[in-house]
Amino acid sequence: MRIAVVAGPDPGHAFPAIALCRKLRAAGAEPTLYTGVEWLETARAAGIAAAELLGLDPTDEDDDADAGEKIHRRAARMAVLGAEPIAALAPDLVVSDVITACGGMAAELLGIPWVELNPHPLYLPSKGLPPLGSGLAPGTGLRGRLRDAVMRKLTERSWRAGLAQRAAARQSIGLPADDPGPVRRLIATLPALEVPRPDWPAEAVVVGPLHFEPTAEVLTPPPGDGPLIVVAPSTATTGALGMAELALQTLIPGKTLPAGARVAVSRLGGADLEVPPWAVVGLGRQDELLAGADLMICGGGHGIVAKTLLAGVPMVIVPGGGDQWEMANRVVRQGSGRLIRPLGAEALVDAVEEVLAAPHHAEAARAAGASIAQVADPVRVCQDAIR
Repeated sequence: MRIAVVAGPDPGHAFPAIALCRKLRAAGAEPTLYTGVEWLETARAAGIAAAELLGLDPTDEDDDADAGEKIHRRAARMAVLGAEPIAALAPDLVVSDVITACGGMAAELLGIPWVELNPHPLYLPSKGLPPLGSGLAPGTGLRGRLRDAVMRKLTERSWRAGLAQRAAARQSIGLPADDPGPVRRLIATLPALEVPRPDWPAEAVVVGPLHFEPTAEVLTPPPGDGPLIVVAPSTATTGALGMAELALQTLIPGKTLPAGARVAVSRLGGADLEVPPWAVVGLGRQDELLAGADLMICGGGHGIVAKTLLAGVPMVIVPGGGDQWEMANRVVRQGSGRLIRPLGAEALVDAVEEVLAAPHHAEAARAAGASIAQVADPVRVCQDAIR
């Protein structure tokens, strides 16, 4: 079974694609990853065949200020560029990241079935939920349902505009305007992070988080017998700024932290901060750090949130833009942590003290992680899609 896996270079999308490729390869399939050049050697070092995803660089015709144009028009151009190398691979299936829509379009051009990879909860609009990104729980009672209906109406125009842009982009490369969609949607999240909806798509299957560690290095915390605080600044361009710097300046053992506490800042950029003796900064396996952690401070990206919950560790979340606000609020409602916005020294210290002192946050995190027992096997879902 040969499978082409297509994902853009953002770590929140490229890493889950690599993780899926590793699962496919372990099951005897032959996956090939198409992604940004910055991750090709990383994927190959993990034993995955990898090739450049063509067309990622914008042209003079691209309007990146328009999200719909960026997603759909560029995807159409990239689908045409990518169709030839994918055809040469002769795959049985294409797996395309949810925001890297070119993979699905290329599969359609070639007449190959395709599956959509969602490295987060299902973010399609629902007739039973408030608009995604609001962070709100589904309304209850007449007033709550009315609130949700009004909010959905207010956002419907933008959604329809995106559908029109997608239809135009499809027609520009010879595809029908109506998008038939994927054969399956892999929803790579924990059931605890999903929100029940009355219109769950039949093709959507929750398969659990897909995590990949881009390094074999281990970031060893400083010695101490107090709690270990892990700080993971967002890798997204929309993430909150200054989280690591403020944590190192304000979280001080014996003052704002219990005596003997340690801080470990895990980030792709490595160590270029002023680091106190009770802290360490650098690139290291986050799963190793979380195995001994008492608290995670992060931006609310799905990848780090799900990884933290699988380790049963509570969180303080400082959400930026994108889906981080939605994710942070789901964590708070589930009970696994606190949310602070805007980021400030007093708010950060208060949230850290509260989460460390209240055992129900850790209990909720462990319960959320245990929901992994309810997910389906993504490899089996891909096999079923081919059949």
